Amino acid sequence: MEIVLYVEQKNFEKLKQKLFGDNIVSRANLLTHEASSFGKQGGFYIRVLGDEEECKRALELSKDLGVEVTGEERETVLAKLNEEGERSLEGFGGIFG
Repeated sequence: MEIVLYVEQKNFEKLKQKLFGDNIVSRANLLTHEASSFGKQGGFYIRVLGDEEECKRALELSKDLGVEVTGEERETVLAKLNEEGERSLEGFGGIFG
């Protein structure tokens, strides 16, 4: 399961600490990214890749600090994050290949 959250800059550190400090959510793959690289100013995207329990818990913890991203915006964010991940892996291949 994979969810994307958007959090304003003023709440970013608080939410990040809640997610990374939680015993359930911290088991998931968490990736933070500045929203400015997607043309949205003043916030961050957080991708949570994990099982249903981890993603549900992340949504609970973010309830008052951020919002779940859905629809076309979600697909755009995930596509760009996946593209960047693939480029990173290609770079490692050049180093270790």
